[in-house]
Amino acid sequence: MITIRPSDQRGTASFGWLDARHSFSFGHYHDPEHMGFRALRVINEDRIAPGTGFDAHGHRDMEIITYVLDGALEHKDNLGNGSVVRPGEIQRMTAGSGIAHSEHNHSRRAPLHLLQIWIQPESEGLEPGYEQRPVPTETTPGVLHLIADRDGRDGSVTVHQDVRLYAARLDAGDAVSHDLDAGRHAWLQVARGALTLNGNPMREGDGAAVSDETRLDIAADEAAEFLLFDLV
Repeated sequence: MITIRPSDQRGTASFGWLDARHSFSFGHYHDPEHMGFRALRVINEDRIAPGTGFDAHGHRDMEIITYVLDGALEHKDNLGNGSVVRPGEIQRMTAGSGIAHSEHNHSRRAPLHLLQIWIQPESEGLEPGYEQRPVPTETTPGVLHLIADRDGRDGSVTVHQDVRLYAARLDAGDAVSHDLDAGRHAWLQVARGALTLNGNPMREGDGAAVSDETRLDIAADEAAEFLLFDLV
């Protein structure tokens, strides 16, 4: 069963410096029908104006993943990490027992476009942590790349949950497939372009909840980029 979450039905938030779209309930947007999917709790698509961002704030007991689409994200936290995250990289932060961080558009001229993802961890009170790694979607398009995993396999970041997160860029006409093990589910989020998932057309910003399927066939109708979550 595949249930499409259309882009234009997502929650919205606009503060002048920030334009956000929420796939699931977040902040002032609350929809009891869309509180998350399995361990996946948040997918926010944020556009942040130049020279602006989120000042220092705290989180607890959440795995937070940031995937930059355009621009550059400047990150600082109370663990002593300071970095800039650009397209072609993934950032993972374990909030655990408590972490404070700030996130700003690194540029004073260009906008920042990103996806921020929250995943509920397997246990509470974990030691806070930070990780940043390259993602080879630009250099090797047409391939599903594992970018986050419980065991940090194949150069992926480590998440404290039984989740396998893949990313891919496809040129028009490209296709990839992914097999789902028995009892597992999936969420596909289209970051750019247009594709077809098991015969279901999807466009930028659309998401799809997948259950009781054994194989996912993903074909690009035009150049596309997407994230695929394989979940228990």
